[in-house]
Amino acid sequence: MLTMLWLKGLLAYRFGRLLGAIVGVALTVALLTSIGVFIASSSASMTQRSAAGVPVDWQVQFAPGTDANTIANAIGKSTSYTVLEQVGYANTAGFNANAGATLQTTGPGKVVGLSSTYRQHFPTQLRLLFGSLDGVLVAQQTASNLHVTAGDTVKIQRVGLPAVNVKIAGVVDLPNADSFFQAVGVPTNAAPQAPPDNVLILPAGQWHQVFDPQAVVRPDSVRLQFHVRITRDLPTDPNSAFLYAEQLANNLEVRVAGSAIIGNNLAARLDSVRKDALYALVLFLFLGLPGVILAMLLTLAVAASGIERRRYEQALLRTRGASLSHILNLSVLEATFVGLGGVALGIGLAFFAAGTIASVGLFSSTTSLFWTINASLVGFILAIVAVVYPAWMQASRATVMAARAVVGRGHKPLWRRVYLDVILLVIAGTIFWRTASTGYQVVLAPEGVPATSVAYETFLAPLCLWIGVALLAMRLCGGGLEHGRRVLAALLRPIAQKLSGVVSASLGRQSLRIARGAVLVALAFSFATSTAVFNTTYNAQARIDAELTNGADVTVMGSTTFAPSSLLSQLKALPGAAAVQTMQHRFAYVGSDLQDMYGIDPIHIGDATHLSNAFFAQGDARATLAALAAHPDAILVSEETMTNYQLHVGDQINLRLLNVNDHLYHVVTFHFLEVVREFPTAPKDSFMVANASYIAQQTGSNAAEIVLMRANGNPTDLALQTRNVIGTLPGARVTDIGSTQRLIGSSLMAVDLRGLTALELSFAILLVAGATGLILALGLAERRRTFALLAALGAKSHQVGAFLWGEGVVIQVSGGIIGIVLGFGIAQMLVTILTGVFDPPPEALSIPWIYLVLMAAASIVSMIVAVLGMQVASRRPAVEALRDL
Repeated sequence: MLTMLWLKGLLAYRFGRLLGAIVGVALTVALLTSIGVFIASSSASMTQRSAAGVPVDWQVQFAPGTDANTIANAIGKSTSYTVLEQVGYANTAGFNANAGATLQTTGPGKVVGLSSTYRQHFPTQLRLLFGSLDGVLVAQQTASNLHVTAGDTVKIQRVGLPAVNVKIAGVVDLPNADSFFQAVGVPTNAAPQAPPDNVLILPAGQWHQVFDPQAVVRPDSVRLQFHVRITRDLPTDPNSAFLYAEQLANNLEVRVAGSAIIGNNLAARLDSVRKDALYALVLFLFLGLPGVILAMLLTLAVAASGIERRRYEQALLRTRGASLSHILNLSVLEATFVGLGGVALGIGLAFFAAGTIASVGLFSSTTSLFWTINASLVGFILAIVAVVYPAWMQASRATVMAARAVVGRGHKPLWRRVYLDVILLVIAGTIFWRTASTGYQVVLAPEGVPATSVAYETFLAPLCLWIGVALLAMRLCGGGLEHGRRVLAALLRPIAQKLSGVVSASLGRQSLRIARGAVLVALAFSFATSTAVFNTTYNAQARIDAELTNGADVTVMGSTTFAPSSLLSQLKALPGAAAVQTMQHRFAYVGSDLQDMYGIDPIHIGDATHLSNAFFAQGDARATLAALAAHPDAILVSEETMTNYQLHVGDQINLRLLNVNDHLYHVVTFHFLEVVREFPTAPKDSFMVANASYIAQQTGSNAAEIVLMRANGNPTDLALQTRNVIGTLPGARVTDIGSTQRLIGSSLMAVDLRGLTALELSFAILLVAGATGLILALGLAERRRTFALLAALGAKSHQVGAFLWGEGVVIQVSGGIIGIVLGFGIAQMLVTILTGVFDPPPEALSIPWIYLVLMAAASIVSMIVAVLGMQVASRRPAVEALRDL
């Protein structure tokens, strides 16, 4: 009976406080569950996309004399597969071709034998540029070296045997040459081998006819492989998927017993994804957990707002004979009600959120179910801690004497006496300095080690900053209210007018409660600000990363023979094109190494593409490009090239470039100007950038193989317009930034944070509004007796309002300013710590001004609603208000 009466009384008279606690628990459960579901979804997406991007899962290379059927049977017993193709590789002494009146000769090369079905089973391995795929194919660079095209004849210089002639049917590009020609069996930590410069591809029957005799004479010059696509029934977690792929390959190695070696491309790709997956886990947790903690603090603050009333109620129960167990049972009932309501509401919110931000549901995977169950347990524990523990502490000393008001300042808490806030800020600064100055990696992935790890101690910097600033704000706000009453009175004069001194004194006597409210508001603002700024910066850099890979909003790529620059006037005339710039893509020999060389117009290249300061070693894109334009023979060299050849700024560099007049490589002199780290469309390792005019002068051709286009609208529409223009240009292809952003693989920057961003920012708005409005309203509600007494003594409505508005403005303004500054600091710290996520690192934070304005507006509106609500309540007759209290 007592239990039902207690519950009825709570619902009738304390419904607002119960609802506030339920909402706090619900926000905690919903945010934690949603983060877990998004992590599960992102991990599954990264695994799926990385596996889908592998052209050939396994390259199984036979030992000389091994029977192919034996290897095929072993593969079938190790795992199920969907495709198995035999590929032949043969070394050659070189190729010859007659180009007009001259004989063109190349160095050693490779001849590959492919079946007629290979291109259907592995469609991304070959891309036709010109001619037909039926017959002998020549790689684009080889065709350029020999100056041949479809219909021409090439002589293959076999090893140990006479040369043979073949007729070219088509010119192709090999997009995955690095993996296609990999040295199978080389240790993972060994330096990668560059793919061959000269390649021919023969039909399998013709290849065997030409090179089976060479295999007899020189068995070391010919080898066979099986290219395999296995059935990809992989775990959703990248690390688990990597281990699974490794175990399958290990099983095959045991079965073949040394008669074959495996190039495990699938495991190699998943190995690189594990680091990104850990970055994602750390990133999502750190962005979301402050919100979870804030929701918990909000719940605890709501429960604590009724501490005085609870003391009176429990003292009254004790005087009427209630035992401690009875009081605790009633508190457990309240906690159960709050916990059940909060968990149910939280799971409902998370279920709705999962449908909008994730590809998996709450109960559709083990990982998401794990997060849902654990979030629910956290919600119940939070309800118990928020309700039962304070009730037990108060009930154990709930007497009439204890119910009396406590007068005096009390003792300073331990953290204030030991200056914990200062200690935490020093720790944050020290860890951050160590990270920023040494380039410390948050995610550690040692070469050859099948496990990656996270240096979680790095995240102590933002955590200590968050807690340290909160405690420092508590110290400063409390001290300011106690000792700065004159200054506060002056600041409140526009609101309180003649009562500013009295209001200031009243706030000073409540300094601890008001400081707590201001700190909670500050934490809410900091969470919203740091989340919004970091996510905006992340999304901006994701686009820059895609533009770096694609080259521009829309990019046209072709060959020197059929250069897209020949259609430049038509491309410039397209209605969707805001700017169009050409870029040469040639190849130059640095010693014996053939490297990519890009010829640009340094003055105008930036019109069509983004050139970040981070691309250049000096950190100033404008100055570097101006210097390049001022020195015609200047060249920018990648860090890898500079290191490999021990180059120094100012050195003369002699490169060999192909001249179109005689189709021979000639020495061209350049001067090393500066290191270039990144450049649009360039590879990650070795490349060079020079003046297009100088390259054209030295090679006899001003053809530009790449056209970069900036869109004045939707890049997809411009790409469609561009394809209509270049449709007749053999081998040319068009890519847009949107497609590239979806295809750049499993990199963390490829993870779409927009859904999670929308979720977190929505929660952040709710938490800001709740921290400002709800806490203020509950704090004011606890002082209704004071306002009722003021009204009974004759205080007018605007005089009571002066106290209400004064308190609201102090909490709002102080908490908002501290929170926004703290939010920017945490966002900058996160960007610095997570530099490994960004490629290239951002030059500055991207600020979401619209969201920040909406956040501030939500906070102000919630504060106004809370104060107006109390003003309305204070107009009730004093006797009636005192009777309810």
